[in-house]
Amino acid sequence: MTYKSPRRPQFFYTTAPLPCPYVAGRTERKVVTEITGPDSEAVHDRLSRAGFRRSHNIAYAPVCPSCQSCVPIRIPVATFRPDRTLRKIARANAGLDGFEVAPRATAEQFQLFQRYQHLRHGEGDMATMSFYDYRAMVEDTPITTFIAEFRDDDERLIGACLADKLGDGLSAVYSFFAPGLDKRSLGTYTILWLIERTWALGLPYVYLGYWVPESRKMAYKARFRPAEILMGGTWRPLTDHEAASSGVEAMVSETAG
Repeated sequence: MTYKSPRRPQFFYTTAPLPCPYVAGRTERKVVTEITGPDSEAVHDRLSRAGFRRSHNIAYAPVCPSCQSCVPIRIPVATFRPDRTLRKIARANAGLDGFEVAPRATAEQFQLFQRYQHLRHGEGDMATMSFYDYRAMVEDTPITTFIAEFRDDDERLIGACLADKLGDGLSAVYSFFAPGLDKRSLGTYTILWLIERTWALGLPYVYLGYWVPESRKMAYKARFRPAEILMGGTWRPLTDHEAASSGVEAMVSETAG
């Protein structure tokens, strides 16, 4: 007779209040849990479907008092249809090569990461990250992940995206790209690449993290249609009215995160 070891209990903790990074004047709190052990992949899958995000070996979700602005969003790739703007962005990057590489931090990636942080998020905590901090972000994970690198015709690295592999899709963890190439809309193109890659893998979803209609840098995620959002514990289609309420129809994003 064989015996299965009991499943390790999953402990959750609530963080102290901090200023919200998305909506000025609000306070954020998160519920966090550690992803460890032999069942890490399965735990991460369950938490992702429940609206959690990953950083290193920690999964987190917002539990902000009096605020529900952060809405988990994902793209069902089988029904995704790019609009005219997205098709234009795809054409603008037709000569760009995207590669899936092992999650190993390189000096080349870090130099690009630093340029992106200093010019786009100079006041943020990530702008002060060292190479060892960056390496931990990429390599300190108990689950299957990879980096998508994007190179131009001269083989220069102009974009990268850290992404997780889930049982039902890919999850965009963090992307960064070369400043000064706004016409390429590399943040948006990264998501288009992930959609195509997910389709090629035969998986159903691309998880984009949180859609925040009140935050311009996070509202763009509603442009990828159709999309699904997690409300009341259930994934359901994002409506045209909800997407329009964030002003996304008149917006072209240059960021992803």
